[in-house]
Amino acid sequence: MPQKLAVITGPTATGKTRLGILLAQRLDGEIISGDSMQIYRGMDIGTAKPTPAERAAAPHHLIDAADPSEEWSVSRYVEAADAAAQEILSRGKLPIVVGGTGLYIDSLVRGLDFCERSGAEDICRAELEERYDEIGGEGLLRELAQVDPERASKLHAADKKRIVRAMEVYLLTGKTITEHDAESAARAPRYDAAYIVLDYAERARLYARIDARVDEMVEQGLFEEVERLSRAGLSATARQAIGYKEPAAALAGERSRAEAVELIKRESRRYAKRQLTWLRRKSDALWIRWGKEPDFESAARDSTAFLAARGII
Repeated sequence: MPQKLAVITGPTATGKTRLGILLAQRLDGEIISGDSMQIYRGMDIGTAKPTPAERAAAPHHLIDAADPSEEWSVSRYVEAADAAAQEILSRGKLPIVVGGTGLYIDSLVRGLDFCERSGAEDICRAELEERYDEIGGEGLLRELAQVDPERASKLHAADKKRIVRAMEVYLLTGKTITEHDAESAARAPRYDAAYIVLDYAERARLYARIDARVDEMVEQGLFEEVERLSRAGLSATARQAIGYKEPAAALAGERSRAEAVELIKRESRRYAKRQLTWLRRKSDALWIRWGKEPDFESAARDSTAFLAARGII
């Protein structure tokens, strides 16, 4: 029987951190970050990372787990998050995954391994990325089509990350990524997970909260954080994060500071739409839609009742 955990997720700026802490305190739980960027040390403001006071209020895992110059793949996250969940469960406590990176959270719950990680994987990926740059996207896509025409037909030549990943899986395992995904989908879930989704009843309120959060981040020193991290060195993944790539472009003189702020807001709103699209597939989730302001006490009560009814607690 799959082991049990709770998931608190939803679009950015909906109060996931606060509800997660409330439930961890009341249900003897510990929090595992489900955010792909909060893993990195120093990426604090732009990721809305839990503050030291919030982390002291409940145990947190996978916060500040890596230097920003490191590359963390989905498989590396699943490996680390699964280890954290097992440690929490071994102490008789409830793992509570809190975050909005859907691919990471679903991969943990389903137990996807994305192929075993090894030094060979890192070498393979680097060589494929170099080959992509050498022969171009069309060239590597044609090579992919020879071994996995189904996946190649779904990709654009400019999609370097997915083309490289599909070729990497084939070279490391002898299976196409289409076969690998089919096997993964047929596998029983690793965890019995109950999803609690936070949102606003009115889309305009969500967008207004996102815009306000971006303004708060700028006031807290977002541009200074990005400048400091850029000097120290950022991984390719970290450089592309919303809230970091836009200030970096402004600091490089490619756009004004005001333009960068507006772009962060726009991209954050678009990301929220993508998050909601993913979450609407969770037909058995508990949806908590805020009115004018969040009511965390009510949400904590409803969440506790939901988790009890689902047999999670």
